[in-house]
Amino acid sequence: MQLRMCRTAELEIAYEESGPPHGFPVVFLHGFPDDPRTWDGIVERLAGTGIRTIAPYLRGYGHTRFLEGNADHSGQQAALGKDLLDLIDALGIEQAGLVGYDWGGRAACIAAALWPERVRWLVSIGGYHIQDIASAHRPAHPKQEFRFWYQWYFGTERGAQGLTENRHELCKLLWQLWSPNLRFTDDQYIETSRSFDNIHFVDVVLHCYRHRYRLAPGSDKFASIERKLAERPRIAVPSIVLHGGTDGCKPPDDSKAHDAYFTGPYERRIIDAAGHILSREDPAAVTAAILELIGRS
Repeated sequence: MQLRMCRTAELEIAYEESGPPHGFPVVFLHGFPDDPRTWDGIVERLAGTGIRTIAPYLRGYGHTRFLEGNADHSGQQAALGKDLLDLIDALGIEQAGLVGYDWGGRAACIAAALWPERVRWLVSIGGYHIQDIASAHRPAHPKQEFRFWYQWYFGTERGAQGLTENRHELCKLLWQLWSPNLRFTDDQYIETSRSFDNIHFVDVVLHCYRHRYRLAPGSDKFASIERKLAERPRIAVPSIVLHGGTDGCKPPDDSKAHDAYFTGPYERRIIDAAGHILSREDPAAVTAAILELIGRS
């Protein structure tokens, strides 16, 4: 994987690339709290297949930076989706395959729903990730409210200070809670957690979770995209949804209700032993879904 930089109107996006430059492009989008290392086991399996892999660091992570004068450090869903569109535009990619989970799954679902002409197919780990912000004030089942403790925490000033001072310990705890079967070493975690030292990591994370619960305003520049997302747009591109059977953040039953949002060729698969960070736990399952969709297209 070669680290490269790409400039858009708002960001200097760091991304890792491998494979032939003229191969079919597949963009891998990591979640919170993670970075492109989550895709290593999949990228290794795709070596020699002729696929061009592109794994960006999302806004607020790693070497990705806001351009000078861009003081709006939004983490709202429309910003993530627009960053993905801007990236493939800047790289001159007409159409790509998308693979994502958590925040990255949100960006991928947004692109597939709003700009389907740019997306050949989608592998979404966790389901339909576009947020229903209008209904976000409604309480979920108490078990789900318990799993989302970190989101309520980030809505407070205590949580802002806690994320600032204890980001590495907090994010490591989330890995342990969300993927109870994931076995990772301290070195593996440290390698990724360096990405959380980005100067804007805390701002972006806090805004992400505060915006989704209407505790913080969105940016005017993304207002038109948010209006489209409020309509809960369907995804018509060929899609495979993977969900970890031991997901400690959003259990697999959650994605069962997402079926109605996929109107094209679609399949939902439960990976029994995997959790939320399925990309690290079962890279073979993710690779198989990618190769299957490429074979169909």
